[in-house]
Amino acid sequence: MDGADLAYLRTVDGAAAVTAADRLALTDHSLVADVVTVRGIAGAHAPAVIEQVRARRRAADKLGDVDGWLLTDEAVQQATPAAVAEHRARRLAWLSVHDVTCSIGAELRALVQVCPRVVGSDLDPVRARMAAHNVPRALVYVADALTPTTTADVVIADPARRAGGRRIVDPEQMSPALSALRGAYAGRSLAVKTAPGIDYDRLRRQGFDGEVEIVSLDGGVREACLWSGPVAVPGLTRATVLRGSGSGGYEVFSTDPHDVDPEPAGKYLIEPDGAVIRAGLVRHYAARHGLWQLDPHIAYLTGDAVPAGERGFEILDAGKFSEKSLRAELRRRDVGTLEILTRGAGVDPDVLRRKLKLEGSQQMTVVITRIGREVTAFLTRPTR
Repeated sequence: MDGADLAYLRTVDGAAAVTAADRLALTDHSLVADVVTVRGIAGAHAPAVIEQVRARRRAADKLGDVDGWLLTDEAVQQATPAAVAEHRARRLAWLSVHDVTCSIGAELRALVQVCPRVVGSDLDPVRARMAAHNVPRALVYVADALTPTTTADVVIADPARRAGGRRIVDPEQMSPALSALRGAYAGRSLAVKTAPGIDYDRLRRQGFDGEVEIVSLDGGVREACLWSGPVAVPGLTRATVLRGSGSGGYEVFSTDPHDVDPEPAGKYLIEPDGAVIRAGLVRHYAARHGLWQLDPHIAYLTGDAVPAGERGFEILDAGKFSEKSLRAELRRRDVGTLEILTRGAGVDPDVLRRKLKLEGSQQMTVVITRIGREVTAFLTRPTR
């Protein structure tokens, strides 16, 4: 999309064309015919109009109400989910904030609700104009993320984390790199969003002494946020678990008690949220809820009760794993639908499911994991 497309979309005719296109299915099956229809309305701007409609439909679950927003498919894919942006904004309430990679303004919308002064900038002039349209309460302009242009209390950056279709997990390979951002905003409070799969130990060895926050939303790990400067807690690692419903979320900190020893299985198995696992805070979570590990190197926990709001697996039987013995036991129990969970066992669930060739009528979950040097299979019933 170019500047001419954007200018058209902001006119009365452009808005009417988007409204008309939104009445069409715009599915893969109908797209050819729909393009002809939209071209009759919007002429050369038809691709931009169709992209608006499809992008808004895709954005609804992720970003909330985007009626009237100007978007691109790529920007929607890259945008921070509304619940994650709102969480970060709550932490920054009453501070002035500058988002130096604001893109279409997803983060800005959350910030203007609680912060007294919000500025957005982006190197891409089209996205900067979109952000200014989408979030009129923020001051938005075109600028390089590595060129300080405000004295805001906090700077937020979301560097590019893909190159040639490949996901980047090294903060120094991002664009701009973490070290470049920290150098440009030395002494300032800085929040840099990055991939959750980064090597946190290596990050610390490279001299990052700020705060690492890993954030999940509805069970999916979404990002890591690297905090530095006055707003950060030096050396802290934090797992933030968010729920889209707005309730049931929690945080786990590296400063929490974590004196937990491995013990034999209790009544239930529990797999902590992915943010807790990525943050290396499994034992901290276990200590909080009176749980323990089966093996010090495996993330599965066990205990005699399941933490409120979490999914657990009631243990029905357990034994040394082998395909032959597992198949026999599942057939004896008339199991036909099987959920397979595994950690540290070198088992591919899809391959195993095909080999088992189950035909029964019952449902069950098998958890296969390594305990010491032995791989154990737990036959379980989910608590929900």
